[in-house]
Amino acid sequence: MALALLCSGTTFAQPKRNVSGGRHPNLAAAQRLANQAYAKIIAAQQANEWDLQGHAQKAKDLLEQANNELKQAAQASNANQK
Repeated sequence: MALALLCSGTTFAQPKRNVSGGRHPNLAAAQRLANQAYAKIIAAQQANEWDLQGHAQKAKDLLEQANNELKQAAQASNANQK
């Protein structure tokens, strides 16, 4: 039960897909792929009983950072189009 709660908690931490696919199809696709990578890292953590010496968590942190940069890139593009 505790493991199920822990696993479901990590799902909520997954980066948001918040770039418009209509306005920015490439950035939105990059966000989608980053989310898929994040989910695969969680699966790897679970398969290895979370014993990956912190590297998987660091990769997830970097994917969250990349996701934020993609959002900022979309916002910058929107501002430049006005």
